[in-house]
Amino acid sequence: AKLETKALKAKRPGFTDDRYNETSYYIENGLRKVYPYYFTFTTFTKGRWVGERILDVFAREFRAHPAEEYERCIRAGTLTVNYEKVPTDYKLKHNDLLANVVHRHETPVLANPIKLIHVDEDLIVLDKPCSLPVHPCGRYRHNTVVFILAKEYNLKNLRTIHRLDRLTSGLLLFGRSPKKARQMEHQIRNRLVQKEYICRVEGEFPDGIIECKEPIEVVSYKIGVCKVSPKGKDCVTIFQKLGYNGRTSIVLCKPKTGRMHQIRVHLQYLGYPVVNDPLYNHEVFGPMKGKGGDLGGKTDEDLVRDLIHIHNAENWLGMDGDSDLSMFNPRKGDLDDSLVEALEPKDRVIGDDESDPLSREPSPCDENCENNTSVPCDPTPHPLSCRSESEKVTVATQTGHEAPDLSFNPDKMTVDKHCYECKVRYRDPKPQDLVMYLHAWKYKGPGWDYETELPEWAKVDWIDSDPSG
Repeated sequence: AKLETKALKAKRPGFTDDRYNETSYYIENGLRKVYPYYFTFTTFTKGRWVGERILDVFAREFRAHPAEEYERCIRAGTLTVNYEKVPTDYKLKHNDLLANVVHRHETPVLANPIKLIHVDEDLIVLDKPCSLPVHPCGRYRHNTVVFILAKEYNLKNLRTIHRLDRLTSGLLLFGRSPKKARQMEHQIRNRLVQKEYICRVEGEFPDGIIECKEPIEVVSYKIGVCKVSPKGKDCVTIFQKLGYNGRTSIVLCKPKTGRMHQIRVHLQYLGYPVVNDPLYNHEVFGPMKGKGGDLGGKTDEDLVRDLIHIHNAENWLGMDGDSDLSMFNPRKGDLDDSLVEALEPKDRVIGDDESDPLSREPSPCDENCENNTSVPCDPTPHPLSCRSESEKVTVATQTGHEAPDLSFNPDKMTVDKHCYECKVRYRDPKPQDLVMYLHAWKYKGPGWDYETELPEWAKVDWIDSDPSG
């Protein structure tokens, strides 16, 4: 069964021009937005579902929509099994591939440009803007670094060397060949690369060199949250205050290990969280916000439940992965639960499906979610349009490397009468929702070093004009 599953996955396409061309961007209110498009989410049947009716499984497991909506999709043929239309009482079998066609609306990101620092035949080094995920994950696909580089810079087939959190800005490296990616990743893995980050934290950070050696444990890969714990992995970060403006401090951070959210979690533990960290500077971690490991008596299960509740109630943009992930909820992400489960072995290191580059920080966002099927970008697709290879076509609205529209173009807008998101008028996220004061500043390895310009907020005497934000 595992071999069959692997063979099916191997047949799925990776990043292709059809993918890049299925929609395009426009700039509005300082935000980069994506025109809605049709997309097929896929997932394999899980063992616990085998023998159950497809409608019963969806009504129970995917509660984003009422059972009646899933019944409509099954009857219409937009929710298929092995790309075939099935009755609502179809009983799921091992290795059935479930596919659901959705009208996809992506979350906006800041329209700040990606700054290229170094480009040669082996390596690309860039300054990543905050708010932009590296890879497709959650509610982001075209609004990601790899898609923008491919679509607007014609830089394709890039290999991951490391990653940055969505809200973190700064230095990001990609290999242009598997060999270079492996070489650079090997240097990072073996701690031959010196990394320096700059952040702005609450309060007056202590003077001198502060070393935090607290081990960090992943509380939940599914929503991407960590904490200091004796059961965690070894972890070392060196901190040094560079300045204090009377309210907040600029701190230099030198992570010696590469754990998920390491700098943010260590700063939370020390009691000086990043000023606008929406995840670790939050009372969901208890009245002390996690200082000294004090979570207010919450268990891991309590913490995860409360984080999901806050995220759902406030449409919270703070998480990199999406809470309560569901392949079949266009608002909650395109990461297969089975991929999340695959991450549970604590030493699991994953990469994308083209070249298997490795990542230092196992997280849902590292997984290349591009193992899905293209469908026509047409306002009224035939419900069985995804049934065969020959029918999988896309209508390109953008042909590779051209700039986004500088304003909304109604001719490129698609509307689906069954799409929940088409009926809802979402407010634009505010800039403060999309910025976090943590920046990857310098990386130095054997025979090479790169650095970025520092953001405005990193100046010692800089004062936040909206401290409440």
